[in-house]
Amino acid sequence: MTVPLAYEVSGPRSGSADAPVVVLLGSLGSNRSMWDPQVSALSDLCRVVAVDHRGHGESPMPDGPYSVRDLSGDVLALLDSLGIEAAHVVGLSLGGAIGQWLAVYAPRRVLSLSLLCTAAKFGERQTWVERAAISRANGPASLSDSVVARWFTKELAERDPDFVARYRNMIASTPAEGYAACCDALAEWDFSADLSRITAPTLVIAGEQDPSTTPSIMEMLAGGITGARFEVLPGAAHLANLEQAGAITKLLREHIIGGPYATGRRAAHAAGMKVRRSVLGNGHVDRTVEATTEFTAPFQDFITRTAWGDIWSRPGLDHETRRLLTIAVLTAVGNEHELDMHIRAALRAGVGADAIGEVLLHTAVYAGVPNTNLGFALASKALADLFGPAPDRGHAHVSDTVHARVPDTVEENPST
Repeated sequence: MTVPLAYEVSGPRSGSADAPVVVLLGSLGSNRSMWDPQVSALSDLCRVVAVDHRGHGESPMPDGPYSVRDLSGDVLALLDSLGIEAAHVVGLSLGGAIGQWLAVYAPRRVLSLSLLCTAAKFGERQTWVERAAISRANGPASLSDSVVARWFTKELAERDPDFVARYRNMIASTPAEGYAACCDALAEWDFSADLSRITAPTLVIAGEQDPSTTPSIMEMLAGGITGARFEVLPGAAHLANLEQAGAITKLLREHIIGGPYATGRRAAHAAGMKVRRSVLGNGHVDRTVEATTEFTAPFQDFITRTAWGDIWSRPGLDHETRRLLTIAVLTAVGNEHELDMHIRAALRAGVGADAIGEVLLHTAVYAGVPNTNLGFALASKALADLFGPAPDRGHAHVSDTVHARVPDTVEENPST
């Protein structure tokens, strides 16, 4: 049975509704504040969801023991509650185990996977059984000194004891049963035989001085995942995301967002989507987006970036002029679906019927009467559908000499 996890959503500061979602899953004995450096750095372009595991931070603490499957189910329930279909999953230590489970058992929910200082199996079962017993008997505070010594390098502890003390207090403040029940989960965790089932693009990062999930352990983890990228960071122990925050964030941004080229593509897509909605209307664009499949997605991205993000966004012509030009061109080539859609979009935006009629008349001279006859037919139907029948609409009539087919209902072309 799942529990409602405590979480915090940040960004994107760009305001894009299409921003990628990043879910941050932390270590045993931590709360979501351990991700503060990454939240700050990623939320400019991403919608970042930082999570407290059950029995940690502000999340509820049901009775243990827990399993990694239980913890993963909590994350799926959170994604469902937020309306998130799929996300880039970043997990450190215990969070990395959850990320592995999600990538295998809920692969459609995982766009990419980043595994930090984690393992397919965390040592021997008995070690975790004993740690759980200590937590239940004496509380995590009794374990905090030994745990924080694995979290950070000796160099950092000597250089910034106040920083290390803050995270020692984080461990000590974790509820005893929450900590112990998650130890139970790690005691039973062995995903070694399932790594090859992970298909999400995967980044694996080890801390060079991590005594818990050593670089050799992490290299074996990466080796089990087809195509995984493996990185070792010097000057980092188990909580590498804090000790080497800049380097970790850079790697995560590259893996999730891509380099400058990918960033530029996303910016063009966002700009194009804004113009596309302003020209065609939210209803049509929403239906088009919902109808997008894996097969049509590249074309949708292409037309959003180029037609709408580039050409329609240029300052040389205003949108009304571009609407009329589009109607003229589509009339000339006889593209019925697109023509009907753009006529209706223009009328809804306040372009006058007389202006559209003049464009159609002009097109008749240079592109031929049959195509223009179709344009008048579609415009007549659009005017009647949008504003009701009117006998004196001027040029909005169907020629007696050419019989154009006007469907009773014209479906908007889902491609544009």
